[in-house]
Amino acid sequence: MNKFILGTAFIIAMMNHALAETYSPFVDRSYPDNVYWGDTHLHTTLSHDAFHMGNRLTPDEAYRFAKGEEVRASNGGKVRLVRPLDFLMVSDHAENLGVLTQLAVGGGSLPRSEARDRWGKTIRELPPLVDILQASSVDEYNAGLLELALASGARHQNYELDDQFRQSVWEEVIANAERHNNPGIFTAFIGYEWSATVLIPGKKGFMVHRNVLFRGGANEASQVLPYSRFDSSDPEDLWAYLQAFEAKTNGLVLAIPHNSNLSGGHSFKLATYDGQPLTKDYAQTRSRWEPIAEVTQRKGDSETHPVASPDDEFADYETMGNPSLMEAQSYARPALKQGLGEQAELGINPFKFGMIGSTDAHNSLSTSREDNYWGSTGVDEPSRYRTGRAGRTASGYAAVWASENTREALFDAMRRREVYASTGPRMTVRFFGGWEYANEDASRPDLASVGYAKGVPMGGDLADAPGKKAPSFLIRAVKDPDSANLDRVQVIKGWRDNKGKLREKIFDVALSDGRKDGRPVGNTVDLDTASYKNSIGDPELSVVWSDPEFDKNQLAFYYVRVLEIPTPRWTAYDAKFFDLKDLPDDIPMVTQERVYTSPIWYTP
Repeated sequence: MNKFILGTAFIIAMMNHALAETYSPFVDRSYPDNVYWGDTHLHTTLSHDAFHMGNRLTPDEAYRFAKGEEVRASNGGKVRLVRPLDFLMVSDHAENLGVLTQLAVGGGSLPRSEARDRWGKTIRELPPLVDILQASSVDEYNAGLLELALASGARHQNYELDDQFRQSVWEEVIANAERHNNPGIFTAFIGYEWSATVLIPGKKGFMVHRNVLFRGGANEASQVLPYSRFDSSDPEDLWAYLQAFEAKTNGLVLAIPHNSNLSGGHSFKLATYDGQPLTKDYAQTRSRWEPIAEVTQRKGDSETHPVASPDDEFADYETMGNPSLMEAQSYARPALKQGLGEQAELGINPFKFGMIGSTDAHNSLSTSREDNYWGSTGVDEPSRYRTGRAGRTASGYAAVWASENTREALFDAMRRREVYASTGPRMTVRFFGGWEYANEDASRPDLASVGYAKGVPMGGDLADAPGKKAPSFLIRAVKDPDSANLDRVQVIKGWRDNKGKLREKIFDVALSDGRKDGRPVGNTVDLDTASYKNSIGDPELSVVWSDPEFDKNQLAFYYVRVLEIPTPRWTAYDAKFFDLKDLPDDIPMVTQERVYTSPIWYTP
C-alpha cells in the first residue's frame, strides 16, 4: 500500500479535465453551471503539529498532489490522487507558523530565545517517520508514536518571534499559493488557520478554530500578518481583524469555523466569548464574516449527534466523544435551529451558514477515499498498526457551484452559501426552493435553468408565502461515478413553532430501488474481500417535494442529506491489505457516505 495510484480512472479523469477546459457555456447562461471540488483545510510541514507528528511535505508538494501530480509521502511511498482537485487552500496554523521547520535545521532564521535553545535538540532528534511505520511490533510503533507526541510541547512555546521572521514565513505561504494558482484550471487560495482555544478551569481547552480565506492575491494578503490565538482567542477580535484588513486593502476575506463537534458547546453558544448575551450587532457581524462552516472532516462529523437528534436514525455518523446535551448544541443542525430562535429575538440570525467539508489532513495529502486512506497525520499513514487509531475518518471535501474555477468566483459562491459538504464521494447535488415547481421539473434535462428561474438555490432565502401555498423543493442527486449508488435523499427541516420551541424533522423524499418506505436499502459489503456491489441503490435520484406541514407564520430552514448505500470503511481495506486478524469488535468496518447541502431559509 505504498502507492496511491488507482489505475485507468486517473487517466479518464485527466481526459475529462482537459475536455472541461475547452468547454464554453452558453452565453446567456447567467447561473453557475459547474460544481468544483476542493479542500479549504490542509496542513503541511509548516504547521507545528503536522511537523512533530512526522510530516515533512511542503506546501509546494501539497499543491502538486492536489493537482494530480505524483509526490513522495513522508513515509517514502509515491502517492497520487486518483482524480485531481479543482481548488485548495493550505491552511497552516498561524501560531508559530514555520517555527519547527527552523528548529529542525538548528534554528535557522529564528530569533535567539530560551525556547529555541530548549526545544531545538528535541525536534532535531525526532525519529524518522518511516522507522515508526515499519516497526517490528505494535509496542515499537507505540513507543515511536509516544516519542513524537512528547515533542508537542514545542508547539505552544514563546519563541519571541519578531515581525521580520513572521513576515518572511507569511510571504513564503503567499508565494506558494500564487505560484500554483492557475485561473480557470486550478485555484490556490491564500489562507491560514486561527487556532483559538476556550480554556475552562479543570477541563481541557476546547476548539473554536477558524480557517481564514482571502479572495485576492499577494497584493492584498501581504499587507497583513496572520492573526493567531497569541493575539486573541475571542472570535470578535478576529472579526475586527478581518474588518481592518478589508478597510486597509479593499480586499475580501471570510472565516470558516470547523470542528464544532470538539468545541465543548462553544462554537455556537448563545453568549459571547466573555459570557455576555448575544446582541443584534454580534449576530450581524458573525453572519457577515462566517457565511459557511465546515461540518465534516478527519476529526469527526459535525452535522448532528444522537444526543441532539435522538429521532434521526442516521445521526450517529463518525461521531467522536459523548457530549452532553449542551455540548451537542455545537453541532451544525442544532446551531441552525438556535439561529432561528435568535432571529426571532434579535431580528438577525447569527448562525445562518452554508455547509462544506474539508480534510484537516496534517500530512499535506488532501484525500478522503476510504479505499486508499492516506491518513490524517504522518503517523496515520498506511501501516499495519494504525487501526488502533480508528477514530479518525476519511473525510471530507467541499463542493462549490460557481461560474468558473477562479478565486473570485469560488469565493463569491461561498459568500452566497451555494456550497455543500461531502464526506468524500463527489456526488453532484442540486437543491432549489420556490413556490411553483411542478413534479415534471424533476425529470427535465435543464433542471438547473428551471431551478434558478422559479426559485433560489441552496444557501438562499424564501419569503412572502403566496396565500396558503407551501414551498416546493427541486432536488437532483447523481452518484460519484467512482463510488457507490445512492440509498436515499432526505430533506432535513428545522423550524420555530408558534410557542417558540425549536423543532426538527427528517423527510425521506426519494428512495432507491422503488421503495415506498424508509426501510434499510440493504448491504452488499463483503468484509473478507473489502468490496461491495452496486447491485442495490440508484445512480440518480430526482424529485420535487412540497412540505406537507408548512406554516407560513413560522421561521424555518431546509437542507438536503444524500446517503450512499453501505460501503467498506478504510479499516476494512486496511484489514484486508495487511491481513489483520482478530481486530477488536468495536472497530467500525462499514460506512454510509453522505452529502449535506447548505440550507434554504424561509422567513415570514
